Parts: sequence; C-alpha cells; structure tokens
Amino acid sequence: MLNKKFPRLLPEPISRNMRVAELIETTFKAYNGGRLAEGCRLLTQKMLPGNGCVGMTLTGALTPAGLGRAAVAPLMKAGFVDWIVSTGANLYHDLHFGLGMELYAGSPFLNDVDLRHDGVIRIYDILFDYAVLLDTDAFVRQVIQGPEFQKTMGTDEFHHLLGRYVHEREKTLGLKDTSVLSAAYQYGVPIFTSSPGDSSIGMNVAAMALRDSALQFDVNRDVNQTAAIVYDAKSGGLTSSVFILGGGSPKNFILQTEPQIQEVMGIEERGHDYFLQCTDARPDTGGLSGATPAEAVSWGKIDPDNLPDCVVCYTDSTIALPLITAYALSKHAPRPRKRLYDRRDAMLDALRAQYLKKGTVGKIEHRTDLKKKARPRTGRTAGTSAAGRKGKP
Repeated sequence: MLNKKFPRLLPEPISRNMRVAELIETTFKAYNGGRLAEGCRLLTQKMLPGNGCVGMTLTGALTPAGLGRAAVAPLMKAGFVDWIVSTGANLYHDLHFGLGMELYAGSPFLNDVDLRHDGVIRIYDILFDYAVLLDTDAFVRQVIQGPEFQKTMGTDEFHHLLGRYVHEREKTLGLKDTSVLSAAYQYGVPIFTSSPGDSSIGMNVAAMALRDSALQFDVNRDVNQTAAIVYDAKSGGLTSSVFILGGGSPKNFILQTEPQIQEVMGIEERGHDYFLQCTDARPDTGGLSGATPAEAVSWGKIDPDNLPDCVVCYTDSTIALPLITAYALSKHAPRPRKRLYDRRDAMLDALRAQYLKKGTVGKIEHRTDLKKKARPRTGRTAGTSAAGRKGKP
C-alpha cells in the first residue's frame, strides 16, 4: 500500500566524489533534510519552468555572511530570481562588499566590551572595523545628494539608482560580482524594502532630510508596484512563486500582494502558485515569520490547489541557501532575464486600469470563487508534488 503512494527510503552510500545535487537527491530523505530536497525539486521542477515569475525575500544577516555574492547574485544572473523584497539591513551590509570593504570570519565568543574599545563590530561570528560603517554611511550620503535622488520614489527605483553607483565603484576598484545591488541594477531586478526607515540606509536618508534633501520613499508605490508584478505574471498566464528566506516584514510584504489584488482591489485571483520558505520560526507563537502556507491559504495569499507543493524547511538560511543555489544552477538551465524593473510603469498602469474597472471605494462584495476551474498557467504541471506525492496540477 505505501509503495503506491510514497518513494522507498533507501539512500545510497555517500561517495568520495559525490556532487551537491546528487548528495541532496540521494541522502536528504527525511526531516528537514527531506524538506530541503523537496524545496530544491520545487524550485527546479515547478517554480522555474515555463518562465514562471519568482520573487525572493531576504531576512536575517545574509549579506554580511557573504551570501549576497555567493548565492543571491548568481541566482539573479541565471534568471532564477525576478524580484526581491529585502530588509534594509541586508542591502546596507551588501554595500560593504560592493565598495571593496573587508569583513572577517571571527568568533561568537569574543569579549564585546573589548571589541567596543577596539572599534570592532560583531554580527555573531562576523567581525569588521567600525570604519566600515562610517565609510558606508558617507558613501550613501554623498550619492543621494545627486539630482536624480531629489524626489519622491519607490524603493525599487531608489535601489536601482543606488545600484548603479555601486556598479560604477566596483568597476573603479576592479571588482566583479560582489554586490546584490549592483547585480540587480545590471539585470533589471527590482528590489523593494518593506520598512525603508528600519536600516542604516534609511537612517542616512533621514539625516539628509535635515539638510533639505528632497528624497522621500513612496511606500504606496511599493505596495501597488509589488502587486503589479504579481498581477502581470498571473494575468499573462505565468505562475507566481515566492522563495522566502527567514520571515519578518519582507515575508508579509511579498505575500500581501495577493490580498492587495483580491481583497482591496476587487480583482479575481486565487493566490501565489508556489511557496518555498527556509526559516527557524515556529508556527505556534502566532507570528507571521512562522505562519504556515496552509494558514496563508485562508487569507488568499496561496492558491489552495497548490498547497501540496508548498514547502517549509526549518533550517538556518545560511545552510539552505548555498545548497539550494548549487542544486538549482546544476539542475536547471539559465533563463532569459525578465528585467521587470524596465517595465515597472507599464505593469503599474495595467494594474491601475483593472482596479478602476473592478474595484470600489465601498465594500468589496465578492471573493474569488474557488469552485471555478483555475486558469491554465505555464509552469503548472500535473503529476507528483515536490514531496513525491501524487497531487493536483
């Protein structure tokens, strides 16, 4: 009976020259190793095929650990990540790499009072000189004095402009492929920050406002622009997937795109098609970081038909992301880059037209009829789920 529903658990012995993808496929069979393997298959077999749209979130200190350069930038370069929602802190620390500054692998057991006296900053076991902060702050303040920054803009536009300056600095220093912001600028990947004031970048923008800088962040544009990206994919017959690292505000910001379309704008939609999260947050505390994809279905954030293909791996993102990246790059050919940033105005105009046609100032009186057959989308395939279980398309 079981052999008709589930694959047999009989891993191959680990060999001397086994590659990452082979290791994951043959030995990651149970517990969170099993979930990690399911996540790898979900990404390469369902999220990426058919030119599906993939959004990624970055939470936790990933870029200080070097994972921006090691994993996020290669995924963008391969066309595997189409848009990003990040904490401001990850983008601020990404600047250190793009500006050629030095961070060091240290120890979490050092005396922090001594570090303070020595002018050393610690992020768990990562160490760098206090001057790294001061020099990065100065770079941000000097750059945003430029005339192109003297207006109100969405955070995607801000990060695109900032990424251009980082890219120019990389070229001056003879650096290549060091920065998420630089890579996003080169590949047309829009990057949003859900709480732009909650980071050293935002702190420097705020300080410059006291010097009469006209730079302001348009959070309304961000909410509508992210929803426009999802609507553009879904209305164009593509899948929309979310790849969530950690949780926090970026997780909600990327998922709320569907309620924005359905609940607020009154446009019929079913939810994101695929969901992959790597987190250490528990679901039983009620926080969004640990909220399960099943819970997200009730909000309209996830298409219920695809719930069997939602994967949560309870592990540190610094473990999961390198493995998933190596697996994906070896298992799926590079895709044409969507360059969504280049189409930002057109996508927003299309969403605005639908909202003015379907929406209302009063109460939205309908909800998507889940009894209706879902529209076919490129990339949604019938057969087994990422877990190897038989499921719906």
